Formats: sequence, C-alpha cells, structure tokens
Amino acid sequence: MGEVEAKKDMVTRPDLRHDRHTVSLLTDYIVFSPKYRGKVLEGEVAEAVEELIQETCRELDIEVMDMAMNVDHVHLFIKYPPKYSVSWIAKRIKGRSSKLLRDQLSTA
Repeated sequence: MGEVEAKKDMVTRPDLRHDRHTVSLLTDYIVFSPKYRGKVLEGEVAEAVEELIQETCRELDIEVMDMAMNVDHVHLFIKYPPKYSVSWIAKRIKGRSSKLLRDQLSTA
C-alpha cells in the first residue's frame, strides 16, 4: 500500500480517493469481448477502441490503471468513484465505445 502522510489532524494515503463525503479505494478488473468473440481488435480499430475507452473513463472520473488488448478481448483495470456500480461502468464503456466506433467506421 501507499505511504501514510501525517498532517495536523488528518492521516491520508495518496492512493485513496477523497471526495466531499467519502473516502474510498474501489478498483475492479473487467474483461470485454466483441459480439461472438470476433477477432476485430487489430490495427487502427484497436487504437480507436483504446482511445474511446480512455476518453469515456476520463469523462466519468474513472482512472484507468492498466489496459491490455488482444484481438478478441480487452482487459481493463480501473479505479472508480463509489457513486457508480461496476455493471453501470461496464455498460457505459461498452455501449459508448461500440456506438462511436461504428459511427467512425461508417463515415470512413
């Protein structure tokens, strides 16, 4: 774990998330796969998917700690705020990246 920094009346750890009324350290490991486990995550499609996932997570205040991509699935290790459930995060990331990727490919 991280080092503890002593302040006047408060002890904090840099890896904890401090929000207005909560202190948390929520992490999760998610694996996504395309429909029918299709081998489509190659080349510029993989780059576009990675960029879309990063952008979506940044907008939702989710920290991507690690991401790895294979041709038929994506591994994602995230740190997220307590206001979101893991199922909501997965649905949001998968749905948004799928829609925007299909839009990009149809216009190209």
